[in-house]
Amino acid sequence: MLKEERQQTILNEVELHNRILLTDIAETLDVSIDTVRRDVKELDSEQKLRKVHGGAISLGFTTSSTRNTNIYALEEKTKIAQKGVSLLKEGSVIFVDGGTTCLELARLIPLDLELTCFTLSLPVAMELSSKPNVTVIFIGGQISKDAQISIGANAIHNLSEIKVDYSFIGTGYVDSQYGLTEFDWDIVQLKKAVIKAAKKTVLLCISEKLNSQHRYKTCDINAINTMITELAPENELLKSFRTHDIHLL
Repeated sequence: MLKEERQQTILNEVELHNRILLTDIAETLDVSIDTVRRDVKELDSEQKLRKVHGGAISLGFTTSSTRNTNIYALEEKTKIAQKGVSLLKEGSVIFVDGGTTCLELARLIPLDLELTCFTLSLPVAMELSSKPNVTVIFIGGQISKDAQISIGANAIHNLSEIKVDYSFIGTGYVDSQYGLTEFDWDIVQLKKAVIKAAKKTVLLCISEKLNSQHRYKTCDINAINTMITELAPENELLKSFRTHDIHLL
């Protein structure tokens, strides 16, 4: 595989999943980790992604700007966010996860809608703080510089003491049989706590992530009440999900 092809594959993966591990990409491309590391370093120098310890993250994932042009599949994510906003009711208490799709949801919350919103995400908290009728409660903990969210035992403990009407979450990988998975064990523990803290959990997920899986399991697909993609619920790509007790929107 040519270097240009390798680097395009790396960019595609990092844009789709926001974060990638060098070991995963090396296995996918069947090359050495040193080769992938050099590619990532070069892409970082060209400002196409950001190199972090053991992997890389997308530029859209690192920015606190809500209208950054580097956000991958922004049109699809905006459509998903619009569907998510349709679930909100006056006076609801919700949780909004980190990630670019959840940030779009926060951006699209109407200015006149009164809500209480919990979040672990610094960019989401900043976006929500511009909404005059939204009470924003930031769940504190150790800040992940890569994902710009609170992580760790303190964040998980704080989540155990709340119960929200809806939690809006993202995922790195989702499959109708294997459920929601991630490559980061700490993030999995955090998402488990978020799901427990919600009466209903809503997954915001672009269709490119469907039928993908990774090492660590967050939950079965039936632990999610509603899954929102940019697709129509009757789309053939969602066929395997329709056999589960999950609402498709």
